[in-house]
Amino acid sequence: MDADNVYFLTYLGKNELAAAGTSLSRPELELLVLIDGKASVSQVQASAAHLAPGAVIEVLDKLLRSEHIALQELNVSDFFGASAPSEWKGEMPSDSAIARGVSTLRQDGYIVRIARRPPGELKLAQGQKLQVMVVEDDEHLAENMRTVLTHAGFVVRIAANRDQIVAAFRQPPLPDLVLLDVMLPDADGFDVLAKMNQHPMLGKIPVIMVTGTATREAVLKGLLGGANGYITKPFEIDVLVKAVRTVLGIETGGQETGQNFLWEHEE
Repeated sequence: MDADNVYFLTYLGKNELAAAGTSLSRPELELLVLIDGKASVSQVQASAAHLAPGAVIEVLDKLLRSEHIALQELNVSDFFGASAPSEWKGEMPSDSAIARGVSTLRQDGYIVRIARRPPGELKLAQGQKLQVMVVEDDEHLAENMRTVLTHAGFVVRIAANRDQIVAAFRQPPLPDLVLLDVMLPDADGFDVLAKMNQHPMLGKIPVIMVTGTATREAVLKGLLGGANGYITKPFEIDVLVKAVRTVLGIETGGQETGQNFLWEHEE
């Protein structure tokens, strides 16, 4: 582990800090608090002066292996050069699940894939804000989404094309969720989704597809590609916020119901 390396908290790490209980040791929790996506290993060692430098390395290595933290350096230079898989190898959703998903999407404007939701609800610590990346080429819509999500307590970054997508992924820390438009000027949203799933770090980020058409083909393509949810355009403000919060597993005050959850193995 290089002394100049910089690490950031993964979704699992953030959840660990916000949870009421923990299975981590005291040194692990202490170092987890010091990881902010900016401090180098040597700076973390200096901040945890009561621990021996070697002990800090040992604990950081353990947190890295348990996926509570990840290396800040992100290689996405060939992101659009890599070939996407020709087919998704996951289990095919049932016809009834797809049909109900399309119906709910058309009626309510969003669906969430129940199989890909995090277990339990994420309780954010006071002042904690999650990062949302909006991939949308319509500048007016993108700025509206930024305003709505910022007001809802998220930190938002926007990307409108290939170069901006790569730049946004390189910006620390990694986003906690991506809102991905299906139609982009120089890229296909489903192709971006497939390439994210191929990446060892990006593949762990939840993705909500944003589409103007709620067709069976589009929903099936997103499900097979690993999308966590769907939103149709145009959408209401509350729909956008509900979908994001539900996919992330954030407390919703009991306002969510099961009608927008896509149960993939129903008969």
